[in-house]
Amino acid sequence: MLIGAKVTVLGAGVAGLTVARALALRGAEVTVLEQAAEITEVGAGLQISPNGACVLKALGLGEAIEAAGMRAEAVELWDGGSGTRVLRLDVGKLQPGAPYRFVHRADLIDLLAVGAREAGVQIRLLQRIDKVTLGAHPPRITTAQGAEVECGLLIGADGLHSRLREALNGAVAPFFTHHAAWRTVIPAGPDIPPVAQVFMGAGRHLVSYPLRGGTLRNIVAVEERHRWVEESWSLRDDPMALRIAFRDFCPTVRGWLEQVEDPYLWGLFRHPVAKRWQTSGPEAGGWGAAILGDAAHPTLPFLAQGAVMALEDAWVLADALASHDTPAAGLAAYQQRREARAARVVDAATRNARHYHLAGLPRAVAHLGLRAAGAVAPGRLLGQFDWLYGYDVTG
Repeated sequence: MLIGAKVTVLGAGVAGLTVARALALRGAEVTVLEQAAEITEVGAGLQISPNGACVLKALGLGEAIEAAGMRAEAVELWDGGSGTRVLRLDVGKLQPGAPYRFVHRADLIDLLAVGAREAGVQIRLLQRIDKVTLGAHPPRITTAQGAEVECGLLIGADGLHSRLREALNGAVAPFFTHHAAWRTVIPAGPDIPPVAQVFMGAGRHLVSYPLRGGTLRNIVAVEERHRWVEESWSLRDDPMALRIAFRDFCPTVRGWLEQVEDPYLWGLFRHPVAKRWQTSGPEAGGWGAAILGDAAHPTLPFLAQGAVMALEDAWVLADALASHDTPAAGLAAYQQRREARAARVVDAATRNARHYHLAGLPRAVAHLGLRAAGAVAPGRLLGQFDWLYGYDVTG
């Protein structure tokens, strides 16, 4: 059904470039519209767990991610104050064929852009979209220059503030979680282990892992706070504010933060999972529209699944459209296959914030329980994540 189909994708991020390649490989004629002047990403790391790695492998990008990302051995939980390890989960043993990886966001975007172009995708830059119109005609987009473009199949991979999501669901005000996050990258020492370390404290936590062969250390630090913080990926902050927030953490963490020069800061907002992910049939002029990734189900960064969920969505959307006789059937199948899983991941990520930020006696009891479980049955603890990491949308 996708042979020769004309598809317009809004956004050249992880979701947009992945779905563009997936559709082009199935015969669609795909154009990606990106508002930026170039496809770039500011410095930040991503964790690509096996459920995302299997998508990249199925799309023929296995060797590319092998070259770009570091294989992870473990995820470790640490007491932020004392600097003692609480638990180690050996994620390196999960799926040898699709290993857990740490990758620089810019490197992932680069390999996805190359992969999209190799599949025949056209990427057009400086294409800011001001409005999406749905109705008894094919989907239409209105650019910042006032031009109107009629689309066949329109896919919104345009993130938290998606124009297509708003057209499908109306405007929804997100809820400020009273959490703010800093992100930064610093040089790494030669002995940095291939491990994601989570340092937990009262009302705050910090995550660190290596990037680019161990030459860089990625840091994401989260603090509970009452004052409002803008939901922006481009807001910068004084590094001293970050150091002050974690001044009571162990010397290891404080030493890392002394090296931070120019951190980014953003407020964490909870957005509801969209009720409506797609439209098709007469309402959309015979073809249709769909959203994926953060446009459909924004998630808090406490489970490291934002980019991975975008990869899963992209595969399922392309697969559903290719395996059904009509756009309506394919788009409906896509939402049906993804909605419950996305909601479960979003809920799990939200719960993790509470687990990381315990204080006083509850924290002591929780850490004691984790230490005991890790010593007695570490495999059972890791098995609790089978529903997440063991899920293979390509199979």
